[in-house]
Amino acid sequence: MTTSTGRRKHDEDADVIVVGAGPAGSTAATYLARAGLDVLLLEKSVFPREKVCGDGLTPRGVKQLIDLGVDTREEAGWLHNRGLRVIGGGITLELDWPDLASFPPYGVVRPRQDFDELLARTAQRAGARMHEQTTVIGAVTDERTGRVVGVQGKTGPDRTPVTYRAPLVLACDGVSARLALSVGIDKQESRPMGVAVRRYYDSPRSKDDYLESHLELWDRSGPEPSLLPGYGWIFGMGDGTVNVGLGILSTSKAFGSTDYRALMRSWLDGTPEEWGFREHNAVGKIGGAALPMGFNRTPHYSPGLLLVGDAGGMVNPFNGEGIGYAMESARLAAECVVQALARPEGPARERALEGYQVALREALGSYFRLGNVFSKLIGKPLIMRAATKYGLPHARLMKLVLKLLAGLYDPRDGDAYDKMITTATRLAPSA
Repeated sequence: MTTSTGRRKHDEDADVIVVGAGPAGSTAATYLARAGLDVLLLEKSVFPREKVCGDGLTPRGVKQLIDLGVDTREEAGWLHNRGLRVIGGGITLELDWPDLASFPPYGVVRPRQDFDELLARTAQRAGARMHEQTTVIGAVTDERTGRVVGVQGKTGPDRTPVTYRAPLVLACDGVSARLALSVGIDKQESRPMGVAVRRYYDSPRSKDDYLESHLELWDRSGPEPSLLPGYGWIFGMGDGTVNVGLGILSTSKAFGSTDYRALMRSWLDGTPEEWGFREHNAVGKIGGAALPMGFNRTPHYSPGLLLVGDAGGMVNPFNGEGIGYAMESARLAAECVVQALARPEGPARERALEGYQVALREALGSYFRLGNVFSKLIGKPLIMRAATKYGLPHARLMKLVLKLLAGLYDPRDGDAYDKMITTATRLAPSA
């Protein structure tokens, strides 16, 4: 028995299986379903669900939402912001998002508990079949060829064993990368990793026109205070609460040995009392998550399996942003899968699927390469201290830095700063 399009074989459950209904999985499932494919979307949790994140999207992420057809107006529940407030070395700078042809002039904030469900329901409305409470534990491979032909897992409250089969599987299962690991794709230790912790607080700073970034995070647990490569954030949620957190890079010697929750409490104890970042105003516990950066897991395509979003290390090494890049990689993956499944099995289909890796390299490879170098440089305390001390006083330089760190530049016909960044990415080898 086949589908109405004649694509599916008698032993297959879908045209494509997408594992994980986070931003990457739901975005890919939406594009695939809109293209007429039968998509099975598997999610280990039940919506609504929590996710450790800063809850803020730069204009790069907002573009992906707009491309997907999501209404990003404030009337639709999004809190808009106009730029980034940077604080460090006794200096405060308010940097508006750049005016560009490629990206909208605003960022947004929305809780991940609401955001992820919105995207998952968008995928369902497009026609994707979502199975919640289904944990995928590994890939099913063809014994003869080694090709991924499905997934196995456990579903429902009783964790009943299940197996689903399809010609292609998209691994959108986040930093755990269970699917990739099940076929022997390990992370590259030379690529940076990050760790982030965050907590919500009732605060009068809930409504703010700017995302706020604090560049000086001091670890005072040792005999001498040390400046860590990372930053703290304060993102107003607009509902009376604030998302407060910090992120640290693996390029620091303190990575792995620092008590991040204690570091965050120490930082917040130094903020003004009237901001409300004290224990009695806390909403929920401190949550933590790992940030896989700079294409730290490759290849992004192996026969039958595509790695998308965090599973493929799509977090920006410059600033720790992951949502926009997860959605961007999902769109590229979906485009390649749609083209591939329009071709017969064999070399022609494989060429289309290999195009996913090419598209990723063209879109993000050189930029991520620069970000990987950047993360190593700021892992050195002297460089981090010098960058904070001498960079922040120069507002024009910081505008260039904002464009670079947030990936907000026009690759064609941009201003002088855009041309500088574009030239740098052309000269840099791909990650």
